Amino acid sequence: MTTTSRIAGLAAAAALTVAFAAAPALAYDGTNCKEPGVCWEPKPGYPAKDKIAGSKYDPKHNPKEVNKQSDSIKEMEARNKKRADNFAKTGKFVYDVSKIEN
Repeated sequence: MTTTSRIAGLAAAAALTVAFAAAPALAYDGTNCKEPGVCWEPKPGYPAKDKIAGSKYDPKHNPKEVNKQSDSIKEMEARNKKRADNFAKTGKFVYDVSKIEN
């Protein structure tokens, strides 16, 4: 490697170091924070909290869709209870719940 290419490499590394060191200075300065780290601000035109219902920003969550996960967790816990009860009774672990006799 020649001296010129080494100097060019060092200069490029120094330039990158300066660029990355200056990057945090370009970040949001937090002038409108409620408290440190809580600096979310809505975009201009986003409605106030009390006016979201019925607007295009209203998520309109279907309660049936929202409850799907909790329902599946309840079903999983019921299957696990059945497996554990069967294991306590027989001493054998059976994964397939349909093979467990009531």
